[in-house]
Amino acid sequence: MMSHTAARVPPELLRRPLRVLRPRDGAVTYVHPRPEFARLARAGALHRLATGYYAVVPDDQVGASWRPELEAAALGIAAADEGVDTVALMGLSAARIHGAVPRAIAVAVVAARRHRATLRLADRDATVLFVRRDIRTLDLQRHTSELGDGWVTTIEQTVLDLAARPALGGLPDETEAAIHALLPRADDNLLDELATAQRRKAALARLLKDS
Repeated sequence: MMSHTAARVPPELLRRPLRVLRPRDGAVTYVHPRPEFARLARAGALHRLATGYYAVVPDDQVGASWRPELEAAALGIAAADEGVDTVALMGLSAARIHGAVPRAIAVAVVAARRHRATLRLADRDATVLFVRRDIRTLDLQRHTSELGDGWVTTIEQTVLDLAARPALGGLPDETEAAIHALLPRADDNLLDELATAQRRKAALARLLKDS
């Protein structure tokens, strides 16, 4: 049996803000990265998230039954493909980061610069939705997860996004509850500024009328 202490992810593969790797990333170290990644996963140093995506297991969790939170995994997958500064958690995922969705849900939502198909994870019954958006136009804040640092929409941006696309993620009850939980915490002036800049004044007006 392979010792869990015998396998470590090479340091050169860890120099990234979010620790999600693809076998192709291993080409800088391995001649044949795919079987090496499979070996590291068997040894507990990598955790397979989905086909072609692995999370680096924290040193103190190697050999344990560890997996990252869904939101961290989703952001890491998107960042692995596009770069950490072009993706952000949004919608229900951002609401969960802000504490407005108290229970774990089976869908994550990530803003990214290109369209891509919904991804089903291999380590749990959950999916990742990718929404094409230029995150430079969004109001963001830094977010630190167990996989590293990335971006998440602010409370105000999250409220606007949920109000504009309440069906995104397929959980309308959770969306409505998240909006009502976040709205009292939002800055009214910033909400109005963002709605104007992003042409979402009508969505904001509907939201405030129903609140």
